[in-house]
Amino acid sequence: MNPYVFEPGVRPSAAVEGSHARFPLARVFCLGRNYPWSDSDSTPRSEPLFFMKPASSVIEAGDALAFPPLTEAFCHEIELVVAMGKEGAHLTVDSALDHVWGYAAGLDLTRRDLQLVAKAAGQPWECAKAFDGSAPITPIVPVSVCGHPQAGAIWLKVNGVERQRSDLQRQTWSVAEVISLISRYVTLQAGDLIMTGTPAGVDTLAPGDLIDAGIDGIGRIAVRVGPMPSSHPFNLEVGESHHAQ
Repeated sequence: MNPYVFEPGVRPSAAVEGSHARFPLARVFCLGRNYPWSDSDSTPRSEPLFFMKPASSVIEAGDALAFPPLTEAFCHEIELVVAMGKEGAHLTVDSALDHVWGYAAGLDLTRRDLQLVAKAAGQPWECAKAFDGSAPITPIVPVSVCGHPQAGAIWLKVNGVERQRSDLQRQTWSVAEVISLISRYVTLQAGDLIMTGTPAGVDTLAPGDLIDAGIDGIGRIAVRVGPMPSSHPFNLEVGESHHAQ
């Protein structure tokens, strides 16, 4: 007897570099700002903000990127993505990397106008962050191939013009620290992804824009933004720049 009221869908998964096997996805945790916003940025380190996307938002970084509905401020954020391979709770910084299966480069795509409205009202960010296709990633590179990258350029260009550039070693919170922090709040599962924050330079995208982005030694994304959907965006009034993360 079928135990379900209807047949469950196929579990979301991600490609693996150099393999036909797929990496099954559980949840997607995302970290807010995790790099200095300028060379003179002396903001004291404080516990970072975490939010989530559904596993269904993860797509392969292919040739085309759909422009989402209900926004006039579609923004890019290039990030190191951590793929968890083992369950763990209350992990120490020293043991956290033992739970990592691999790494990818990804885009935390954002409807910035919706995010700013949510921020102003003290509301969650799901409408801004968790839309369909909001987390394109490169194939996951196993730790056995790439190790645990502590340094390496992270960058993004739009139409050949560089907008974001930093180095993984400039992250405010290391990968091990990020994993340890999240594991205090929730038991991490095999299949979880963690998007570890983006450098300065986030900005809006327009239909037809060509994104060229990546992380040295991990992966590269080359994708063109599709046309704006026919649905009319909300009339949003916000008093902040669309460039804020």
